[in-house]
Amino acid sequence: MNIPSFPLRRLGKSCLATVVLCGFLSPSARSATKLTLDQAIALAEDFHPLIRAGIAQIEAAQAGLTTARAYPNPIASAIAGGQTIRVPGNVSGFSHFFTITQPLELGPLRPTRLQLAQRNRESNEIRLAGTRIGVRSSVRRAFFLVLRRRAEIDILQESLRLVEQLRNRIQVRVDVGEAGRLELIRAESEVITARSAANSAQLQYIFALAQFRTTVGSTLEPDIEIEGKLDETVALPPLETIRQQALAQHPIMAFVRAEIKRLEANVSYEVAQRRPQPQVIGEIERPPDSPSYRFGVSIPINVWNRREGPIAEAAAQVRVAAAVARNRELEFISALDAAYARYNLANQQLNAFQEGLLLEADEAVRAAEAAYRLGERGILEVLDSQRVLRTVRLDFLNTQYDRQSALVDLDELRAVDLRRNVP
Repeated sequence: MNIPSFPLRRLGKSCLATVVLCGFLSPSARSATKLTLDQAIALAEDFHPLIRAGIAQIEAAQAGLTTARAYPNPIASAIAGGQTIRVPGNVSGFSHFFTITQPLELGPLRPTRLQLAQRNRESNEIRLAGTRIGVRSSVRRAFFLVLRRRAEIDILQESLRLVEQLRNRIQVRVDVGEAGRLELIRAESEVITARSAANSAQLQYIFALAQFRTTVGSTLEPDIEIEGKLDETVALPPLETIRQQALAQHPIMAFVRAEIKRLEANVSYEVAQRRPQPQVIGEIERPPDSPSYRFGVSIPINVWNRREGPIAEAAAQVRVAAAVARNRELEFISALDAAYARYNLANQQLNAFQEGLLLEADEAVRAAEAAYRLGERGILEVLDSQRVLRTVRLDFLNTQYDRQSALVDLDELRAVDLRRNVP
C-alpha cells in the first residue's frame, strides 16, 4: 500500500501519525481520522490536480523562456562528386563542396521574443495563484457544508427524540383510557415524518462528505471526521475598501492585466519579425586542382509580405483583452456587492434568531406540552409547536451557513489567506 507522505510542516506530526496508522490498521480496528480546515487546505495544496496542472504550466512557460534565449543554429551542407576533364592540362578526380550558413538576429527580434516568453511565464504564475485561491475556497465551502449537514442531523434527531417521547406518553394515556386512539395515530404519523427527515439528512451528509473528498483532491479515509465549526461574526471593512483591495490584489484581475502586457509584447514581437534578418554564408569548393573560398550575406526582401496581417491580429487581441479586463472588473464589483449584502443580511437574521425567535419557539413547545398534560390543549398544538421549533432551528442553521458562504466568497474575492491558523 502506498501511503502519501503528508508534509509535517502543515499537518503536524501527530495528525500524520494518525493518518499513516489508519492506512495499516484493519477497518474494524480503525478509529475516525479527524481533519481540520487548515489540514484539508494543506492536503489540497499538495495533491489537488488543478494545482499540479498549474505548476506544470509554469514549468512549460519556463521551458519556453529557455527556448526564447536560444540562438539560431547554423546550417551546414556538403556535396561531393567526381570531375572528369578531357581538355589537356586540366585534372580529373574527386570534387567536394562545403557550405555553412549562420542566421543572425539583429535589432529588437531577440529582446522582444524574450520579453514575450517572460510575460507568458508571469501570466502562468498569476493563473496558478488564482487556481490556489479557487481550490482553497472550494475546500472551505465543502468543509462548512459538511458541518451544516452534520448539524442538521443533530437537530432532526433531537426533534425525532422529542416526538418519540411524546408518542410514548400518548401510548400510556391510550392504554389507560385517558386519550383517544386518534391522538396516538397522529403522534405516530409525526414520528414517521421526523424519522424520514432524519434519514434524509444522513443521506445529505454522505453526499456532502463525498463532495468534500473531491474538493480536497486526495484520497481520504472512509471514516474521516470533520473537526470545526461555523465561524463567528467577522468585522468587515467598508465596501469601498473591499472593492479597492479586490481589484488591486486578486490574481484574476492581475492575470487579465498580465495578459494585456503579454499580448502587447506579442505585438512588439510581430513588428520585430518584419525587419529582415540576414544570414552569413561561407562556402569552400575543393576540386582536384585548385580550391576556392567564398563568403557572402543573404538578406530577405519584404516585398510581397510585410506581416500586416499578423501585426493587425496581435493588436486586435490586445483590444479584446482590454475589453475582457473591463468586463471582469465589473463582474468583480457586482460579486463583491452581492456577497457583502448577503453577509450583512445574514447577520441581521441571526441577530433576530438569537434575540428572541429561538427562545420563543422553545418556550412555545414547553407551554404546549404543559397545556396538553393539563388537558387544556390537544395533541395537534403540541405537534405544531414542535414543528415550529424544528423549523426555527433549521432556519437558524441555514442562516449561519449562508453567512459563512458569503464570507468565503468575500475572502476569495479579496484574495485573503483562507486558512485561519497558518503554521
